[in-house]
Amino acid sequence: MSVLRTKSVERSIQETDEPGSRLRRELSALDLTVFGVGVIVGTGIFVLTGKVARENAGPAVALSFVAAGIACALAALCYAEFASTVPVAGSAYTFSYATIGELPAWIIGWDLMLELALGAATVAVGWSGYATILLDEMGLHLPASLVGERAAFNVPAMLIVLAVTALLVLGVKVSSRVNAVIVAVKIAVVLLVIVAGLFFVKSAHYHPFVPRATATPEAHGGKAPLIQVLFGYTPSTYGWAGVFAGAAIVFFAFIGFDVVATAAEETKRPKRDLPIGIIASLLVCTALYVAVSLVVTGMRDYRHLSVDAPLAQAFRDVGHPAFATVVSIGALAGLTTVVLILILGQSRVFFAMSRDGLLPPWLAKVHPRYGTPYRITIVIGVVVALIAGLVPLSALAELVNIGTLFAFAVVAIGVVILRHTHPDLPRSFRVPASPVLPFLAVVACGYLMLNLPVATWLRFVAWMVIGFAVYFLYGRAHSRVGRATGGPR
Repeated sequence: MSVLRTKSVERSIQETDEPGSRLRRELSALDLTVFGVGVIVGTGIFVLTGKVARENAGPAVALSFVAAGIACALAALCYAEFASTVPVAGSAYTFSYATIGELPAWIIGWDLMLELALGAATVAVGWSGYATILLDEMGLHLPASLVGERAAFNVPAMLIVLAVTALLVLGVKVSSRVNAVIVAVKIAVVLLVIVAGLFFVKSAHYHPFVPRATATPEAHGGKAPLIQVLFGYTPSTYGWAGVFAGAAIVFFAFIGFDVVATAAEETKRPKRDLPIGIIASLLVCTALYVAVSLVVTGMRDYRHLSVDAPLAQAFRDVGHPAFATVVSIGALAGLTTVVLILILGQSRVFFAMSRDGLLPPWLAKVHPRYGTPYRITIVIGVVVALIAGLVPLSALAELVNIGTLFAFAVVAIGVVILRHTHPDLPRSFRVPASPVLPFLAVVACGYLMLNLPVATWLRFVAWMVIGFAVYFLYGRAHSRVGRATGGPR
């Protein structure tokens, strides 16, 4: 079947040297690790800690982060093998094209928009909120019509997207240097929270560490988790069920480590540096998440934590508002790097799809001076800026989770397939205990997806239907692989 035609690994690598679409290899393992930390440490560590502790897991929110981290680690091992074996821009899209086929690859590329472009717009709206708070503290008050998620025209959100887009056009090395500075500020703030917060921890706040499970009224309609609809169980909060339900929520905090794989084509030594960058960034961030969650639940009783700004509010509650201001500055820096790296990842995915002919090829042109895919970067930046400025995104935020989990599962399956179809392909990194660990990755991602609301699944299906339509109306007929094999049939 033409829709399942694959693009050989050898051809994918060969096309990276084509004139006009060759990216510069300027990134090291350290650059990749900083990119990973920059995109992971963001909204999750500054917001989700309090929300999940208060509503789902209590002090055991630390275990929710561990559970989500394990699921991501299983996927990360699969990404590391794939990215080091096929060091080509496009991440899960490229991996799927080499193993499962063109249509599944297209669907993954289309699906990654939910994680990367929509994620960047969502975070930009959050950035606008923190910026507004800091401006208010400085005595500068912006009208409600120009800031916030419900603004008619969210100016700060649009400006931050356009600013990082310009930075990405100037070059990936320049972007990585700016990112490194901002990440250093962000990590310093997180470490300050951990060290300073230890002085206000009370052991009584940890008892019980896993609060007793309490049955909650069943959700109805689109708000009900899919697992509830399928199996009819009565949901509960707290207890071990609450810990794992919390894991499905805090998974959002880990989104982004896979963006490291999208920079494969711009890495100096991809076979060595990519596995280091992917795994190291995930390990560093998991350790930070667990430490912060333990500190903040030790500072305040989990039932009284703020849902919107738990870290800043915890310091205000113990009489240190100056620390709260520093935390807000760290959050602002953190969200800046998240927006930057998500747009970087989205541009590289669409760059690969354009080079393959599934999107208009003119988008894949590389700037002669800066060595970046400037056309697709500008297009994505403008689209994301418009979404961030004009569309309220709270109802769509969970689409980011489901899109990412789906991509993770496909990559795990692809690793097993590539082992069978290309057993002799040089692999500098191998997933241990394959196919067991890839299978566990699929199971873990599938379980977290089942904990998402029915409405999220319906939106996801609708988005996929649109993707199928675009592929059959344009991509299938213009595919370079299809033309090389005689066209669609």
